[in-house]
This record gives sequence, C-alpha cells and structure tokens, in this order.
Amino acid sequence: MEQQNSGSTDQRDQELWDIAKARASFKHHLGTYVVVISFLWVIWYFTGSETHGTRYAWPVWPMAGWGLGLFFHYLGAYYPKRNGVEREYQKLLREKNKS
Repeated sequence: MEQQNSGSTDQRDQELWDIAKARASFKHHLGTYVVVISFLWVIWYFTGSETHGTRYAWPVWPMAGWGLGLFFHYLGAYYPKRNGVEREYQKLLREKNKS
C-alpha cells in the first residue's frame, strides 16, 4: 500500500483518527454508564429503603447527572464542531474574495 505524503491527506487522516478516538471513547463511556447505573438500581431494589411509606428512587439523581455528561460526550463525538479560529479565517477569506 502506497502512502501519500501530502499535508492535506495527513491532516484528514489525523482528523479521522481523532473522530474515531472520540467515538470509541464515547462507546466506552456509555458501557461504563450502563453497568454502573444498573448496579445502582440493583442496590436500590434490594436494599428496600423506604421513606414515608414509598420507595425513594435515589438512583435517578446519579443517572440524570451522569446522563447529562454522557449526552454532551455524545454530541462532541458524533457532531464535532469545527475550530472557531478556522471558521473565522474561512469567513474572512470569503469576505476578501467578494471584494
């Protein structure tokens, strides 16, 4: 297999590599979330803790907090935003080319 040495190809390969790493990291994070949150629900179920005659579902709080972080991790992995400096540079180039 021949490897190209052009800068843009290397940069694209690096971009793809970074996206692949981010997505793999998200999938690992998701797996950890499912295991730990499931474990917390099992603990809640078997401890039978009751407050005022009703079972207080305390695992909802770590599930919600961690779930919010997981959501943002998902957005970063599957909808990466372009660099702000690069975006501004491209905008300035377009404005310059209009003139």
